[in-house]
Amino acid sequence: MLKIFASPSRYIQGVDASSQLAAEIIRMELGPRVLIISSQSARKLLEPLWNTTFDSAGLNITVCDFHGECTAAEIQRLKESALQSGASCIIGAGGGKVLDTARCVASELNLPAINCPTTASSDAPCSALSVVYTPEGVFEECRFFKRNPDLVLVDTRIIIKAPVRLLIAGMGDALATWFEAETATLAQKKNTLGGYTTIAALSLAKLCYETLLTDGSSALDAARSGAINPAFERIVEANTLLSGLGFESAGLCVAHSVHNGLTVLPQTHRLLHGEKVAFGTLVQLVLEGRPESLINDVLEFCLSVGLPTCFSDLGLDGLSYEQAKVVASRSIAEGETAHNVAFPLTIELMIDALMATNKYATQYKSRRK
Repeated sequence: MLKIFASPSRYIQGVDASSQLAAEIIRMELGPRVLIISSQSARKLLEPLWNTTFDSAGLNITVCDFHGECTAAEIQRLKESALQSGASCIIGAGGGKVLDTARCVASELNLPAINCPTTASSDAPCSALSVVYTPEGVFEECRFFKRNPDLVLVDTRIIIKAPVRLLIAGMGDALATWFEAETATLAQKKNTLGGYTTIAALSLAKLCYETLLTDGSSALDAARSGAINPAFERIVEANTLLSGLGFESAGLCVAHSVHNGLTVLPQTHRLLHGEKVAFGTLVQLVLEGRPESLINDVLEFCLSVGLPTCFSDLGLDGLSYEQAKVVASRSIAEGETAHNVAFPLTIELMIDALMATNKYATQYKSRRK
């Protein structure tokens, strides 16, 4: 039984970390021609700094705009741009879908990958996998790579400028980490790397959950005021590093499968990844028959930071049995991580879990008022 743990080669986080990006590329010998795949917002914030620092370092850069969705066509388009520019490394700058796309391009060209997230909205930056969608935003596949990013650079002065909703979504994604890791490990299921879980991975996953409970509200206050504090730094680390290492090296489970199932419904396409994962976490806890006190703790956290807990929060008021069946079917499709539980799953079990979670959360919220 081989245990496998993976991580980026280097992780850097802090105020004004972006000013060190060119120097790190030189130090790690990843130059001299750099292709940056960037969201429009990231380009607006960072391009002047890139031009100054990369020129001073003697690095040539080409910036390509990301077109909004991580699709096979978008990956191919940017791959061709990288080939035309003669890139020696690929940088992704922006949110999770930008970074997913950049990692796909780097992997297909066997080039070093650098991730520069401008939000703390998911655990994507540190991982060796990307989620690919259809042009309509429906989950299509996960692509797995032979190595993690060479560098993940997180500038908290940039992160604090992102919409607060993105930080909350990141906490929703991170919320699943410990529960999925614990379930997959106890069921002796392999992680996304094809190995079993180390105690390091489990410890990081648990620390991720503990950090959310301790610092979530304070970090949210900091984000709303635009003033970085230690709690904000810790939540950015939890959303990005702890969750990233925890999910990849300890395993995924029902929470992320429910996310994939929800993408089948067009009404959910306005929701962020972590918002759907947060609801999926509650579904997993209900499906597993976890103690009511634990479910209540997770519900309280979700409500305290503004994460969805029931169908109405997801824009799914009046969800029909047939719609729930579609979500449940996709959630337990062959190859889905939901099967990392220790018992066989059926569509009926998943439908019951979805419905029971909605009912319990709705009643809990009503009593809480």
